Amino acid sequence: MEIAPRTERKTTEAVDGVHLAQLVVGENMSVQYFRIEPGAEVPEHSHPHEQTGYVTAGVLTFVVDGEERRVGVDDGYAIPADEPHAARNEGDELVEGVDIFSPPRLDVDWSE
Repeated sequence: MEIAPRTERKTTEAVDGVHLAQLVVGENMSVQYFRIEPGAEVPEHSHPHEQTGYVTAGVLTFVVDGEERRVGVDDGYAIPADEPHAARNEGDELVEGVDIFSPPRLDVDWSE
């Protein structure tokens, strides 16, 4: 069993204002912490990983197929593999949460 305190993991700024930390990587999934500053945006992208997540602070606005969906504190979400999506923090407070990827996403800085 692996225990992964977030404070002991390296955080990477993937794009301006979007900070990511790989918490744990298993054989079939990975868990990644995210922190998105007010006004920051994750550009539209897709990946071969199914992505599920949970917001612990703030409100995150996703754009999927041109439709905006807001995800707030204590909300979970699921994005199918290969589904183009973007996200942005339109609020005045920090957005924080975790993403789970299957298969594991090893490129915390989106270099793949």
